Parts: sequence; C-alpha cells; structure tokens
Amino acid sequence: MKLELLDYIIIFGFFALVLFIGIYVSKKSGQNSTEYFLSGRSMPWWLLGLSMVATTFSTDTPNLVTDLVRSNGVSGNWGWWCFLLTGMLTVFVYAKLWRKSNVKTDLEFYELRYGGKAASFLRKFRAIYLGVLFNVITMASVTLAAIKIGGVMLGLDPWVTVVSAGLITVVFSALGGFKGVVYSDFFLFFMAMAGAIGAAYYLVNLPEVGGLQAVLENENVKDKLSILPDFSDKKALITALIIPLAVQWWSSWYPGGEPGGGGYIAQRMLAAKNENHAIGATFFFNIMHYALRPWPWILVALASLVVYPDIASIHEAFPNVTEDKLGHDLAYSAMMTKLPTGLLGVVLASLVAAYMSTISTQLNWGSSYIVYDFYKQQINPQATEKQMVNVGRISTVLLMVLSAFLALALQDAMGVFNLLLSFGAGTGLIFILRWFWWRINAWSEITAMFSSGILAVLLETTPLRGYLFAPETGVFPEWADLPFIMIVTSIIWLTATFVTQPESKEVLRSFYIKIQPGGPGWAKVVDQAKGDNVEIVKTNEKWSVPSGIKAMLSGVVLIYSIMFATGYWIYGEYQLAIILTIVVALSAFVLLKVWQGMRNVF
Repeated sequence: MKLELLDYIIIFGFFALVLFIGIYVSKKSGQNSTEYFLSGRSMPWWLLGLSMVATTFSTDTPNLVTDLVRSNGVSGNWGWWCFLLTGMLTVFVYAKLWRKSNVKTDLEFYELRYGGKAASFLRKFRAIYLGVLFNVITMASVTLAAIKIGGVMLGLDPWVTVVSAGLITVVFSALGGFKGVVYSDFFLFFMAMAGAIGAAYYLVNLPEVGGLQAVLENENVKDKLSILPDFSDKKALITALIIPLAVQWWSSWYPGGEPGGGGYIAQRMLAAKNENHAIGATFFFNIMHYALRPWPWILVALASLVVYPDIASIHEAFPNVTEDKLGHDLAYSAMMTKLPTGLLGVVLASLVAAYMSTISTQLNWGSSYIVYDFYKQQINPQATEKQMVNVGRISTVLLMVLSAFLALALQDAMGVFNLLLSFGAGTGLIFILRWFWWRINAWSEITAMFSSGILAVLLETTPLRGYLFAPETGVFPEWADLPFIMIVTSIIWLTATFVTQPESKEVLRSFYIKIQPGGPGWAKVVDQAKGDNVEIVKTNEKWSVPSGIKAMLSGVVLIYSIMFATGYWIYGEYQLAIILTIVVALSAFVLLKVWQGMRNVF
C-alpha cells in the first residue's frame, strides 16, 4: 500500500493540530495539579461526553469487534454490549454521587468512605495496581493494535510503530494534561467517526465484495449476522448472552465499564461543572458508544469475511506479518489497505486519532493515581503543586515506555479483554453497594481484589483450568470460569466483611453528611446518629435511587432499541426495524417522563 501526497498532508496536518493544542494549553495546565488532571472542574457536558466517546474509540476496539464478529458472529459483541447496564446505572445513580464527593481521583474516595490503615493501604495499593498494572496492560493492548495496523497497512516493523506513535502521544499528553486531552478529543471524535463511516461505506462496495446485499447473502457471512445468539445452541446462548447480561455487567471491573463508575469515566465526571453536567456527559457517551458507533466496524468485519474468509488467507496476503501477531483481529487492518488516496489518509489519521485519544487519557488518568494516591500519600505529603505536575509528567513518560515493551510481547486483543474481565470478576458488586450499604468496609475491597486476581492467574497459568473447565473432562462446563471466579470471590469478600470490624461511626457519619446517599442500607447509621443527638441527614429529598433505576431501565431499552433498529435497517429487515423504531420513540418518552420526575437531573 502506498501513501500519496494528499494522505501525508491529512495525516501530518492532524499531528500538527494535536501538538498545537497540547502546546497551547500547556501553560495553564501546568499551573497546578487540579488544572493538570481535572481542568479546574469547569468542563461542560457535551465536551466531556465527546471526550468519553473518543477515548473509548481506541485502535484496538475495531480490531476486537472484528475478532468477535469473525469468530462468534455479531452476537459475540454482547461480551461488551452488556456493560450498557453499568453505564446507565452510572448515568442515573452514580454520576451525581461522584460529583458530590468532590474528590480529585476515584481512589481518593477510599479515604472518604473508609478509615484507618486499611483505607490508606487500599488507596496506595490500587494506585499502583490500577494506575500502573491495569493501565499498562490496557495501553499495551491499544499499542498492539497500532503495531498490527502499522505492519499491515504501512509495512512497519513493530518497534518503528511503537516509537513513532508513542513519542508524539507522550509529548502531547505530558504537555497538555487533561485539558489538552479533552480539547483534542473534540477533533479526534469527528476524525475517527468520519474515518470509520467512510471506510465502511467504501469497503462494502468494493468490486470483490459486491455491495451490502452481496455481503449479507455471502455463505461466509450468513451465519454471522444475528444480533442475538442462536437460542438452540445452549453453549452459545449461555456464553454470549446469559452470562454477560446476568453476571458480567455487575460483577466484573473493566476499564470504561466499572460498576458504580470509576476510572477515566469518573475522572470526567469529577471534571464537570456540576452534577447535571456529569449526568449529561455520561448519558451522551452511552448512546454513542453502544447504539451507533459499533455498526461501521461490524460492516467492515462482515465484508472482511468475503475477502479474507480465514486467517490463512490473511497470512497469504500479508506474509511479512509474523506468526505471533496473526489473528482474526488483523482483518480490519487488512481491509483498510484497499482504501483509495484521500480516504486512506482520513482513515489512517482517524486510527491515529483513536490511538492518541485513548493513550493520552490512560496516561493522564494513570499518572493522576500515581501523583495524588501514591506520591503525595506515600512519598511526599508536603509536595507543592509544581512538584505534583512534574511527577505527573515524568510518570506519563514511564507509563508509555512500560506499555510499549509489553505491547511487543502480546498477540491479540481478545486475549487481553478476557484476562481483564477475569481479574475484575466478583469485585463489581462491592463498587455498586459501597455507596448504599454501610457494612461494606476496606477489607471487603482488599479481599475481593486479591482473591479475584489470584484466581484469574491460577486459572490462566496452571493445569487447574483444564481440571475444572475442560470441554470433555472438566468439573464445570467451559463457559463457567467467569461465574466460578465471581462466586468464589463474592463468598470470600462477604465473609471478610462480616468477620472484620465495620468502619467507625465517625467515618460513616462523615461520609453520609457529604454524600447523603439515603436508603435502607444506611438506616442503622442514621438511627444511631439520632440516638447520639447527631443530625447527619441534611436534605428532605426523597431517596432518588428507585427513580434512578427506573430511568436506568428505560435508558437501557432506549439504547438497545436504537442499536437493534440500526442493525435491522442496515440488514434490510424493515418490518423489525420499524417496530424497533417505534419502541425507541416510546422508551424515549417514558425516559423523559421519569427524568422530569427526578430532581437535580440535567
């Protein structure tokens, strides 16, 4: 594949724009740590919403979706579509609570909700566990996708891709801080969407593909089209739909889909002007992320089955790609090589945009943990604002270097996705309950974190997996590994919760006064405070969670209906598409009514 002058102009013009933004905002971003990591808590909902969408539009996402579609059909995407339930719960229940907390990072929450040495340990440990370990793994997965794109589309060696893409991103991220990330995300979003939609339209209409109808009728594609798994295939139904919707969405911690909010989604909510802007940003993000954005990637994945029906055909077309990087996820990059001049430049720039948006967010988010939750807490409690900004910039560079080395050792995006899900299995319920049940304590989280991580490692690296989950001889069915980790982890952390002391009255009352969570889970704390003549209830508002759950369910129906309707319009199944479009209108009406009944809602 050869780039022409127009392609270079588009790509380097985009690089220049992003670097300009980073340099332009660097002076203000470097004023203090709040500016560097939260942009002074002054961001509007629409800009934060676009930033959330751009951040999750990483280079590995189209590769992952392609892998899922080619391996398991369109229904394979329920492995991540299920996290819409988490997202809607964050919108209508947790966004307001996070903004009320007024913490600088979601890890600072630990010393607001818990007390003593256990809370301090939990905050510092998770700063490294999430800010470094999980963060580096996630960034390595994104960089792996960039390596594959560079290798297939441009014939670049892995180290060349890592150095060239990483260098620009880390310079931009270190200079601009959070404001630079969010401002550039505005342009990255539109560039990424233009590239994805333009590529899907062109590639589906290639002569060797034959147009949309030919794709839908192709023998390699027919059994991949269903949005729902085959209900007659018990294993596929359980693996692709039942476990994600019944267990995975609330039990697993995953970057961008944390139960109860968290991570870089929480960072954006904390940067919002107020609670209403935090709610508006997360709602907009969920609509775009789940309902509309996947379809251009799915169309390219389906078209790739016509051109490259198996991995062997991809290898034959791209013999320079090493064996350790071969996989179904490579098909997305392979299809991109067929784009014409101009559109090729837009798509490459959009993929670079996706890479930079995700990596810059991960770098800023991870370094915020290192600065606020480790460096200032453990190493230098008297650190000045300038020192914290400098440590933030140094840690940004180090995180990039670590993820680059790991990326060179990885093979495919789906493996990383499954590993992260396993590591977080069983912890999600704590992140949901800790706001509304006083009995959750720091030891609940510590035991859940360690037990899920240890179980995930044991099942991945020892014969234990074969003994428990082998298709022929294992104790449990093959699909049961995630529920197994979740059940064992939940038993362990619940046991730890009841055998350890609850948090002190002072800690619980202080948390209640600040957040006003309400509900029956805090009734004992409220009653004890009244008995001590201490008033901790500061509002007469009705407990908003029941209304929030109604809004959540309405929002889930709305967004899934948009997603299904879009798919059936594309498939030409107009009767189903019309019915679902009516469902969209009705669910939007119901959501609006519920929303109007809630106070302090955007």
